[in-house]
Amino acid sequence: MLVCVLLNLFSTALWALPQPAAHRTMAYVPKLKGKKIALVVNNTSTIHHVHLVDTLLSLGVHIKYIFAPEHGFRGTHGAGELVSNEKDSKTGLPIISLYGKNRKPTPEQFDGLDLIVFDIQDVGVRFYTYISTMHYVMETCAETNVPLLILDRPNPNGHYVDGPILKPAFKSFVGMHPIPVVHGLTVGELALMINGERWLKNGDTCKLEVIKAFDYAHSDPYILPIAPSPNLPNQTAIYLYPSICFFEGADVSLGRGTNKPFQVFGFPNWNNTPFSFTPRSIKGVADNPPLVNEKCNGFDLSMLDDNKLFAQRQLTLNYLLLAYHAFPNKNQFFNAFFDKLAGSEQLRKQIIEGKNATEIRQTWTIDLMNYQQLRKKYLLYPLWR
Repeated sequence: MLVCVLLNLFSTALWALPQPAAHRTMAYVPKLKGKKIALVVNNTSTIHHVHLVDTLLSLGVHIKYIFAPEHGFRGTHGAGELVSNEKDSKTGLPIISLYGKNRKPTPEQFDGLDLIVFDIQDVGVRFYTYISTMHYVMETCAETNVPLLILDRPNPNGHYVDGPILKPAFKSFVGMHPIPVVHGLTVGELALMINGERWLKNGDTCKLEVIKAFDYAHSDPYILPIAPSPNLPNQTAIYLYPSICFFEGADVSLGRGTNKPFQVFGFPNWNNTPFSFTPRSIKGVADNPPLVNEKCNGFDLSMLDDNKLFAQRQLTLNYLLLAYHAFPNKNQFFNAFFDKLAGSEQLRKQIIEGKNATEIRQTWTIDLMNYQQLRKKYLLYPLWR
């Protein structure tokens, strides 16, 4: 363990690639010594394959307990699966779920704490729920006057901004802020925006400090060393996620229950397609996924080149439009979840009206320009090298 700690302490000198702030232990461990802290972490919260919890315990930091988001502390729970309070078998630390009975920490759960530390790998997309968990943690920090320290991480989709802006009436746990689908911020930058724009309940702000990632620019590709959730198993899925996730709001499989989640899409009775797949229940990954045990015809995107997906610098509506136009009963294509993902009724109505991708994207232009200006106020990293 001592060797691992020494490697962590000097990691920024050993590696030239962008590094998460967690690797910069000298920048934040002194702030934790002598304090009672809680961590908001999951399986991605590592320092060169050593979990942040293990590193901090080995350095004598007093961790009172762990808060776990969707997918749980070890990242083994499926999408939407409730996470229970439990005790970590390795460290004996209590784990408090923020994806079970409550998604917002209670003030009582912050009693006796001096500091909250947040370190979770995000993928830069509005409906990825780790940033919603961060929002609720910030609210409780504001209510209890407990400071929040964010260990920032590079954003694998941080090199562009795209998609419709969420309207306040459509706020939910899969979209809490008036930002585009692909927001182009790290979690640290987004936290600064949430505070700065007073998006917390009652316009409150929390005491916030962000430890910056090392040697990162938004134009950098960043390959995640650990899958951030069970259904984003690789970089291809992470790049496709902003485009494919719209199928969560439609009667279409996006590959949950296969070995290519967020890399395939289809539905039964889609004729003349080049690919077929059958979703199955996979414990801890896809329990009873949409269209389970039904043969779906559609398209396989898993062989797309990651470098080309990165260089594309925008989400694509083509998959969604292709599936909609081929769907036999269009009145049954969308479900109630779609508008929450899209952030308003507009995208669904535009598709029904027959607008093409170019026409739809043009309606985002002014909102995205305004957002880009807002974003500049909170950037911690250069846009380009």
